[in-house]
Amino acid sequence: MSEKEMIKISVEEFSRVQRFMLLIPDKESAAYKEIKERYIELKVILMASGINLAELDKVKE
Repeated sequence: MSEKEMIKISVEEFSRVQRFMLLIPDKESAAYKEIKERYIELKVILMASGINLAELDKVKE
């Protein structure tokens, strides 16, 4: 997989994960905590790839 493909997939998944986070009302639930962990992983991957998350990050946690 090329770097561009990896970044594309990560951006798409990052957006999807954020939608799920915003839909879960209970921020202390196990589901929210699990999704938040993936959110943090994706955020690190994208930042390490040089992606500016200012426009993409809707959750900002």
